[in-house]
Amino acid sequence: MSLRAQILDDIKAAMKAKDSKKLEVLRFVNAQIKNKEIEIRPKEVTDEDVTSVLKKFVKQRKEAMDQFQKAGREDLVAKDKEEMVLIETYLPEMLDEAKVKEIVAEVLKETGASSMKDMGNVMKQVLVKTGGQADGKLVSDLVKGALG
Repeated sequence: MSLRAQILDDIKAAMKAKDSKKLEVLRFVNAQIKNKEIEIRPKEVTDEDVTSVLKKFVKQRKEAMDQFQKAGREDLVAKDKEEMVLIETYLPEMLDEAKVKEIVAEVLKETGASSMKDMGNVMKQVLVKTGGQADGKLVSDLVKGALG
């Protein structure tokens, strides 16, 4: 079953269960997926496209939580955290820092990169090897540390 089909099934289940919070979040995500579908027409939406939409949603929630925390709005922080946790259940499991370090070291060895000028190339290859299962900020920090 595709990721999009799973989300649609969960929307139906949330409607039957009268779970308004879950329904609201999943409907919003579904709308974002439809926007992505319109953007890439005439191609079909793949699981990778859906995953990118979900990651963007999670990233937005993290940024919003930071802003709300600075403003002292703990109620909104809790709401965004709840939404983020719900969406993260649809994302593939992220690699831990040790595994990402391993991949960074492997790419550095393969490319022979030694300076910050090579960072873009190294980042690109690490993100491809992790298959989207690593946080971009973590990868960036590890690559900077290894090259710096």
